Amino acid sequence: MKVAGFTFVRNGVKFDYPFIEAIQSILPICDELIVAVGYSEDDTRKKIEAINSPKIKIIDTIWDDSLREGGHVLAVETNKALDAVSADADWCFYVQGDEVFHENDLPKIKAAMLEHLDNSKVQGLVFKHINFFATYDYEADSRGWVKNEVRVIRNDKQIRSWKDAMSFRKNGAKLKCTFVDASIYHYGWVKHPKKQSEKRKEFDKLWHDDKYIKEQHQADEFDYSTIDSLTKFTGSHPAVMKERIEKMNWHFDFNPKKIKPRKLKHKIVEMLEKMTGKELWRFKNYELA
Repeated sequence: MKVAGFTFVRNGVKFDYPFIEAIQSILPICDELIVAVGYSEDDTRKKIEAINSPKIKIIDTIWDDSLREGGHVLAVETNKALDAVSADADWCFYVQGDEVFHENDLPKIKAAMLEHLDNSKVQGLVFKHINFFATYDYEADSRGWVKNEVRVIRNDKQIRSWKDAMSFRKNGAKLKCTFVDASIYHYGWVKHPKKQSEKRKEFDKLWHDDKYIKEQHQADEFDYSTIDSLTKFTGSHPAVMKERIEKMNWHFDFNPKKIKPRKLKHKIVEMLEKMTGKELWRFKNYELA
């Protein structure tokens, strides 16, 4: 079995992405790892080169900044990395620049790949999506956040990155997947409020015009108090995140009394989901095989 990792990044240092940790987290079970590096204003490429792994293959790309609708450029860049995967790879392991996998989950992920290697009905593997918010101690848990996502797919050239690169489709149809008891640790909403503000302003350019950006991004620091629901994270973070977590240099006070109010029906459904462990009336980017 051959596993090919793939990812993309641009200005990873400038916007404080844990892209190095992301790459390092999946590297142990990958036979090769394709990184599409967009032209950057920092030393993103040098940081990746410094990992010094023969498994890593860097491809240099230029982002089409005219694609300012629905974050489509993210899917375009994802597909550039996916297209560079070796033809003899069986599985393609995707990780975004703000996602990290836990070392304890890698054996389970590899075992699932082996288990379903010859089962063509399984086109991908789905993992729990943990959305950390403001600090490394809290995760956003309301219905507005993705609960599960596809991050391992067959090496099938008809499978393409979908919309803003959150998931994948084959000829426009959702992939048939199986769930793996492993997690995606999403850290995109954890960084200094000033860095978060800079990142959100740049990120929103992939969706909106200049007028919207000017109106919506006037503050120098992002206001994390606008969240509607958080829960305390009680697990352990991936080992590759240790140094980054220790360097955290901002403070966030979570006051449940000051969170944005939610509709009663949403509170009831979320309570039922926590009790049953099932996704109720949610949109899913996959179908179970």
